[in-house]
Amino acid sequence: MGGEEQGRARACEKCAAGYYAICTIGGMLSAGTTHLVTTPLDVLKVNPLKYYGMSSGFSTLWKEQGSSSLWKGWSAKFCGYGVQGGCKFGLYEYFKSLYPDILVDYNRTFIFFLSSASAQVFADIALCPFESVKVRVQAQPHFAKGLSDGFPKVYKTEGLAGFYRGLFPLWCRNLPFSMIMFSTFEHSVDFIYQKLVQKRKEDCSRVQQLGVTCLAGYTAGAVGTLISNPADNIVASLYNKKAENVLQAVKKIGFLNLFTRSLPVRITIVGPVVTLQWFLYDSIKVLNGLPTSGGFRRRVEEANLSA
Repeated sequence: MGGEEQGRARACEKCAAGYYAICTIGGMLSAGTTHLVTTPLDVLKVNPLKYYGMSSGFSTLWKEQGSSSLWKGWSAKFCGYGVQGGCKFGLYEYFKSLYPDILVDYNRTFIFFLSSASAQVFADIALCPFESVKVRVQAQPHFAKGLSDGFPKVYKTEGLAGFYRGLFPLWCRNLPFSMIMFSTFEHSVDFIYQKLVQKRKEDCSRVQQLGVTCLAGYTAGAVGTLISNPADNIVASLYNKKAENVLQAVKKIGFLNLFTRSLPVRITIVGPVVTLQWFLYDSIKVLNGLPTSGGFRRRVEEANLSA
């Protein structure tokens, strides 16, 4: 390889690194912000038997614990889901670019599944310590006020294992959700441009592209919620010490309740959250001169061409 070709290769590597960095920062800001806004709904979801229904649940919680109780666990949620979002979006873009060169004979859906699953594994490892503190703060009134006293208390009473008590069920919840969510988003974007807009993305304005992002994002969030609801109930049961293991949690909750408990609240939370997440994420990319999300093997190449 000549000097000029080596220079171009290094420039492309720098462009790719910059692209992934923007995706990671965008994922952190979008995920952390959107999850922070939904903290009051998350507090209700932790104890669905007591706070049944959103309006009555908010009223009961307000009367019993005051307005500040609606924001219990906000710091753990903002930091935890910010870190998770950075890993999830940044690594997804990386793996989506990497795997087609390794698995050349596999179709797009398989690449989307594998890329999102790979990213989510690392994202949940980063999230789990924050999630363990958040659920305890929200479900146990006198456990801790937030991250500053919650982290030391978990470590003192349960050691490092206490932070990762729910990692496996967290994977069981988030891996299917992430795989379905990213794949549904990608296919929804293609469908909207081909069947509804009937124009190439490049021929649409940035506002139109962000509109497509929102529509595809809501579709992806709704589908992913239905798939992941059973594991979400198991995670809450384990963290609240209502069950010692997954099988015990399933028996106590009941098979049908695994699919229906907290589902209305989760749909209320996840649909708008995922939509807003994709909107903020793509807005950050657009502000940095990058194309909106959706598409196969085009993101880094377009970033390199625009550099």
